[in-house]
Amino acid sequence: MDFFLQLLVNGLSIGLLYGLSAMGFVMIFKSSSVLNFAHGELLAIGAFIFLVLTSWAHVPILLSFLITLAGCFVLGFLVERIFLRPLIGEHLIFVIMLTVGLAAMFKGLLLFIFGGNLHTYPDFLPDGLALHMGAVYVPPVYVASSCIGIVFLTLFGLFFKFSSQGIFMRSVADNQTAAMSLGVHVKKVFALSWAIAALVAGMSGIVLGIINGTNVHEISAIGLKVFPVVILGGLDSIGGAIIGGIIIGLLETFTGGYISPSLKDVVPYIILVFILLIKPYGLFGLVEIERV
Repeated sequence: MDFFLQLLVNGLSIGLLYGLSAMGFVMIFKSSSVLNFAHGELLAIGAFIFLVLTSWAHVPILLSFLITLAGCFVLGFLVERIFLRPLIGEHLIFVIMLTVGLAAMFKGLLLFIFGGNLHTYPDFLPDGLALHMGAVYVPPVYVASSCIGIVFLTLFGLFFKFSSQGIFMRSVADNQTAAMSLGVHVKKVFALSWAIAALVAGMSGIVLGIINGTNVHEISAIGLKVFPVVILGGLDSIGGAIIGGIIIGLLETFTGGYISPSLKDVVPYIILVFILLIKPYGLFGLVEIERV
């Protein structure tokens, strides 16, 4: 029973992180119908910016965290403004292939600068942050990741519900044409969606780097797990992305604990195949009905 509870806690912590990362992916898709194949590289960029600030420049941890988030936010704006905006109105396949090219470009630059070795952050989380619940031990990094995930989910929930920009983003996601007719600046909404998505990806990259260390190949590959998460939850559902992330995290953890660690990375894609066969719009996605 203790082993089960330990896996449950670890799975929930990882799943919450997956869901938070997938939320940025869903935001871009909802606002612009673009599948961002560079999402994993945005995770890696956030992780390596934090690595440079903490390990190389010896900037205080909290300040490094804030600078990294700000840098990722600005990067998202620049990517949308420089690369994506000129393709507005073009066929969607061109935009998707552009994100594939961006992924290759970012990954190549990271490998050129940092190489393919594993880098670790300094041990800055206090041991007192760990939780002991009987025989169940929750390491400080899982406690920190869960707290960060809950705080940011709350902030984003309040942002979408009450702020004017959040309402504009929701209106564009529901109907771009209607939002434009009401005076919403759709291009600004696209830029803000990319900026927030890059910020969320960077934050997820930092936490993943703290848990497993920072490696270009591994963090980029983790970005691919966004696809099973968003397909499971629904490509157009932010809440579904969170629930999908938790489900995938739990399935991974229990598969690695009870069956085989070598299979845990395969499980999300098995789930992806079955969801596409049974319920292509995901658990919480909206079915599009076209009337002729």
